[in-house]
Amino acid sequence: MTSPDTRVPVTVIIAAKNEAGNISACLASVAWAAETIVAEHGSTDDTVARAMQQGAVVISEEAPTIGMQRNQAIARARSPWILVVDADERGTPELAAAVRKTIDEGRHDAFRVPRRNFFLGAEIRHGGWERDRPVRLFRRELRYNESKVHEHVIVSGEPGIVGAALLHYPYGSLDRYFEKFERYSRWWADQQHAKGRRTSVLAVLVKPPARFFSMYVLRLGFLDGPQGVILAALAAASVLAKYVRLWGKQHEPSSESSSTSSCAS
Repeated sequence: MTSPDTRVPVTVIIAAKNEAGNISACLASVAWAAETIVAEHGSTDDTVARAMQQGAVVISEEAPTIGMQRNQAIARARSPWILVVDADERGTPELAAAVRKTIDEGRHDAFRVPRRNFFLGAEIRHGGWERDRPVRLFRRELRYNESKVHEHVIVSGEPGIVGAALLHYPYGSLDRYFEKFERYSRWWADQQHAKGRRTSVLAVLVKPPARFFSMYVLRLGFLDGPQGVILAALAAASVLAKYVRLWGKQHEPSSESSSTSSCAS
């Protein structure tokens, strides 16, 4: 157990829903933080109980997006610095030391944290995953945007970079991947359609194979072996689902047309 006097002066925030299989290990991996807050929404498993057993502060409020969950937790944080961690990520002693050093120097208001990504038992070092550096460490005054997909910290200027990585295990199984696949492709299409974006059958035909070629060939995904092939194929399938859904929304009868038709009949 880390002594309170030696803990890193940062509040770790974890947005979680039905993460009973991950939350205990995640919290244990960041036990060096001065405070941990789990922002939970709608869990039906033991996520809340396990988080409380680990000593985390748990908040359960209505929050339809991850960005909103995180913002609710940031507003309650006691530390002047925030470190955002997902339930499927793990901290390390090296990350603790790097975060402490970064906070002490305080050269920026926000910092990118590199992630080492693992998929089906192997670390993925190519295909674009090696450039995964989301903004995760920042001053408490900053906030996330609250869109359903591509949520991010709103910052001005280029963030710094923390000198150690989070370990990321995004998909414990392919079933978990396809659960997110369905949800995020739907959210993406809804969000893009609401913004007025439109697509074509040509985009549906061209963009998926272009994504596969980019990941597998141009970004050297083939060097990751079988996992590289599967990831490139899944990425292409994800692009296909997003654009098919967006194209489909353009061709759904509008609510106005539907109501007119109902009245006419």
